[in-house]
Amino acid sequence: MREKKESERIILGLDPGTNVMGYGLITVKGQAIELLQFGVIHLGKYSGHELKLKKIFERVSSLIEDYTPDEVALEAPFYGKNVQSMLKLGRAQGVAMAAALAREIPITEYAPKKVKQSVTSNGNASKEQVAHMLMTLLNFKEMPKLLDATDALAVAVCHHFQNGNQTQKAKSWKAFINDNPGRVK
Repeated sequence: MREKKESERIILGLDPGTNVMGYGLITVKGQAIELLQFGVIHLGKYSGHELKLKKIFERVSSLIEDYTPDEVALEAPFYGKNVQSMLKLGRAQGVAMAAALAREIPITEYAPKKVKQSVTSNGNASKEQVAHMLMTLLNFKEMPKLLDATDALAVAVCHHFQNGNQTQKAKSWKAFINDNPGRVK
């Protein structure tokens, strides 16, 4: 189990899948974000869908136990034409969510377009463009073979940016004025 410093937040990003599931962990200290870990969970080797779901739950639970994230962010499934694929993907996402909920960790979902927009400023960016931007942002050198890992990392980074850490979001004009007295003329 990794020891967490008091001033830091850990975000676990997940890119749910039924054959490959990506995960990415970042540490947030003030405005600085740092890569903690990222990779994939290989599920194609398991024969039944039920066994895959069990493995997702076990691996996500293990990541949560090892890194004690404060928040979990997931990429919401995109709507395709294959209903069976959507159903399986939704189940995979649900099981990953259950692993976090069992430990009372808050969960947020993001649409794939929102994740790409947040990381690259282009909602239609390719997986490779997202990966390259993350390599620059988080200072790692080698692109992974499976981009599900960087997709999950992008979800964690998106969550950090969306939580008002990059652009402060005020709850009201009064709150904005109180928080930014030098910006009022």
